[in-house]
Amino acid sequence: MELRTLRYFIAVAEELHFGRAANRLHMSQPPLSRAIKQLEADVGALLFARSPTGVTLTSVGTVLLDEARALLDHADRVRVRVGAAADVATITVGILGDGTDPGVTRLAAAYRRSHPGIDIRIRDTDLTDPTCGLRAGLVDIALTRAPFDETALTVRTLRTDPVGAVLRADDPLARRNRLRLAELSDRRWFQFPQGTDPIWQSYWNGGKPREGPVVRAVQECLQAVLWNGTIGLAPLGHDLPAELAVVPLIDMPPSRAVAVWNEGDTNPLIRSFVQIATAAYRR
Repeated sequence: MELRTLRYFIAVAEELHFGRAANRLHMSQPPLSRAIKQLEADVGALLFARSPTGVTLTSVGTVLLDEARALLDHADRVRVRVGAAADVATITVGILGDGTDPGVTRLAAAYRRSHPGIDIRIRDTDLTDPTCGLRAGLVDIALTRAPFDETALTVRTLRTDPVGAVLRADDPLARRNRLRLAELSDRRWFQFPQGTDPIWQSYWNGGKPREGPVVRAVQECLQAVLWNGTIGLAPLGHDLPAELAVVPLIDMPPSRAVAVWNEGDTNPLIRSFVQIATAAYRR
């Protein structure tokens, strides 16, 4: 199995839709579909159950998803260690969940202008690790959202954003101008997998234990809202499908967009990255 094909598979598994996965991968849908069919032929079993509205993972696909994530994590660690041994001028940036934030776009352009000779590597991560692989040594710096366990980490706040409840557009609460957390107490929320940072989990569950479907990615959370009517949360200002609405939560603490790196890391590329990020996010 090629690593590229496994990345394709993970994108389809997380989006549960070939079209959205193709957009995420910046490719057209036909070659993506062919790659997945070839992977299924190599495995000797179907990985997805297909329908007109999208796809779902088969039992074989679920097993492969866990193994593929672990394999790609290991490959990333190999690249980091080999790059360090070769003393190549690189910086690996972890981005959590939503790379469409305009701050990220401005930062990318500004960093390329000021560091044209630096090899910038991006690691897109799911919602189960708010440090984007920082503790595992997979990235040098992460663009993510607080709060989470900050032990042995340095955290720089780039911007704060109010948070809203994500609802189906036909939900009666979607017509409200604002909501309180208590008004959602009888609704199902999304959950993160077991072992996720408890501070991070508590924040996105409004500070109390909740029941609901387990999700790993932003799209899985949005699909849970669409299909099951669960409550999702998102910083205000993020683009959502027309079938969804976001209502401000007036008693939800704001979400902090942050840059985070390992405490004591003296890599000069990190210092310059944080300086540029601070300016890019505050425009």
